[in-house]
Amino acid sequence: MADEAKAKGNAAFSSGDYTTAIKHFSDAIALAPTNHVLYSNRSAAYASLQKYDDALNDAKKTVELKPDWSKGYSRLGAAHLGLTQYKDAIVAYKKGLDFDPNNEALKSGLADAESRAAPQSPNPFADSFAGPEMWAKLTADPSTRPYLQQPDFVKMMQEIQKNPNNLNLYLKDQRVMQALGALLNVKFRAPNGEKKPTSANAPVEERSREPEPMDVSEEEREAKEKKAQALKEKELGNAAYKKKDFETAIAHYTKAIELYDEDISFITNRAAVYLEMGKYEECIKDCDKAVERGRELRSDYKMVARALTRKGSALVKMAKTSKDYEPAIETFQKALTEHRNPDTLKKLNEAEKAKKDLEQQEYFDPKLADESREKGNEYFKEQKYPDAIKHYTEAIKRNPKDHRAYSNRAACYTKLGAMPEGLKDAEKCIELDPAFAKGYTRKGAIQFFMKEYEKALETYQEGLKHDPQNQELLDGIRRCVDQMNKASRGDISPEELKERQAKAMHDPEVQNILSDPVMRQVLQDIQENPNAAQEHMKNPMVMNKIQKLVNAGIIQVR
Repeated sequence: MADEAKAKGNAAFSSGDYTTAIKHFSDAIALAPTNHVLYSNRSAAYASLQKYDDALNDAKKTVELKPDWSKGYSRLGAAHLGLTQYKDAIVAYKKGLDFDPNNEALKSGLADAESRAAPQSPNPFADSFAGPEMWAKLTADPSTRPYLQQPDFVKMMQEIQKNPNNLNLYLKDQRVMQALGALLNVKFRAPNGEKKPTSANAPVEERSREPEPMDVSEEEREAKEKKAQALKEKELGNAAYKKKDFETAIAHYTKAIELYDEDISFITNRAAVYLEMGKYEECIKDCDKAVERGRELRSDYKMVARALTRKGSALVKMAKTSKDYEPAIETFQKALTEHRNPDTLKKLNEAEKAKKDLEQQEYFDPKLADESREKGNEYFKEQKYPDAIKHYTEAIKRNPKDHRAYSNRAACYTKLGAMPEGLKDAEKCIELDPAFAKGYTRKGAIQFFMKEYEKALETYQEGLKHDPQNQELLDGIRRCVDQMNKASRGDISPEELKERQAKAMHDPEVQNILSDPVMRQVLQDIQENPNAAQEHMKNPMVMNKIQKLVNAGIIQVR
């Protein structure tokens, strides 16, 4: 994992965190001790911290491992410069130019070293930097006082004190210009837009030059170039896809894959084109390849999920039977374990619904449905209700539109005391055939058994609209009215009254009536002022609400 440590070191160096960069480069060297690039990079980091002895050792190791590599001599020359070993620096830079005569960094370094090594003419400002008076003036001047807290500035001023000719080396640093102005009582104005350098980390010998980038191997450089080319191909593919030029898009995505196989988006993009073209087999192959490669590269789980979702979409397109949907559903479920994407979840729900609908279509057979219903009727007559339910259920599967099967199964559920299931089937029966009177008698009977007399009465009345002479419906109405009158007269047991009231309190309509301030006042008037109550009862709306409460057993009329 030396490459990973090296990458972390490069990132730390680029952000100016040289200490951390050294740590990562050291980790990488421990894993790959013969890699010359690692020593070169660590040398640069040491030089940035002005640890020139360490920088020199790493530079020498770089040259030892790779004698024909010009960058090693650039590092060697920089380390010598930092140690003021100018002659050695000149030798190092010249040696590097022997291998790479056109290297600008080596040329610049050589010129710098030769300039420092050359005898300097007397500096006219030498007296300004002499003695402790220099530090006193810099401390007294508000513009230069903050610089004395910066180690690199102090070091520069010390170098200039030792040799005033060194001033020429640092004149590009605006702080030195500011200091010179303070010492000479002259104000220097910085060029427009130029910022005063304040970094304490920049190495002395490179203040006038841009820092050199981190070294990369030939393999890494080639890989970066191929990646850049691949990304361009991807963009061209995207543009072609938007124009519906699918063949061109595929050509660009294929080229991107050939150039750089560490980005599975190239593969998933090509799969999208195949999906759009109806080439589902090719799409599935690309998606499988993307998932496999994504696992190897530990790619973003969202990318893997995207490949799985795309594969699921292709499988759905290919599905002809309900069984064909099973691998698509499984693939969508796998995608959701990678990343819970709303679009994938929607596709899963649609696939499951399509499978269920297709299963019903495949199973649909009205003739077999009638046979199952007749068998259910036979078991019902024998009072074998569970067996009857089994055959009615089979009849419904064979023909979901047969309202009679729902009606008969509702009767079975009623016999077994499964009122909620029976009510659901009765309502489905009415939904399928609103004119089928038996559906209303089934529903009304269940509501009556559940002691929801008012609802049962409404159901029976609705049925009479379709069959006004139906005796079962008429009998049902009579039974409901009898029960409601008993409640209003108080002719029921306290336990039954309490049960009815408790059930009524769960009715939203009853809750709304009791929470209405106007109705609360009406109820109070009924109890306290009979004359006012008579006036209220003339209002049809109030009358209906009072009747609702009477029917529910909430209030009683004696």
